[in-house]
Amino acid sequence: MDAIDRKILAEVQRDGRITITELAERVRLSVSPCHRRLRALEESGAIAGYRAHLDPGVLGLGFDSLVFVTMRDADRVTVTAFEGAVAGIDNVVQAQRLFGDPDYLLRVITRDLSAFQQLYDDRLAALPGVQRLSSTLVMKSIVEDRPLPV
Repeated sequence: MDAIDRKILAEVQRDGRITITELAERVRLSVSPCHRRLRALEESGAIAGYRAHLDPGVLGLGFDSLVFVTMRDADRVTVTAFEGAVAGIDNVVQAQRLFGDPDYLLRVITRDLSAFQQLYDDRLAALPGVQRLSSTLVMKSIVEDRPLPV
């Protein structure tokens, strides 16, 4: 990966709908070589996909919380079951396994407190292997979905 590839990555992170003509102009290449490089970056997996960035507030999803999960057991079967169940909950928009305590950090977005409480009681507390859940509310997002440094 060279400097031109890095410029291409920076531009498509900024605007995933950029035309190949505009992209070529911004990275100072002709269209054909720019298109080849873009396809190579996609095929290599450096570009994993494209998607629209949605505004949760506009969609009525204004309740943002972080849920810390401490596991009762950390054996492979329990961890696999827990992670599979978490992946099936649409309101969990981010899930990370951590070193130390707690074991997981989940970012959960819902319509309101009532919807969060129902999800917490019905789904999160019933996840396999959970010993303890602890949650906090997000007051304000400062940095979110920042492009990766390239």
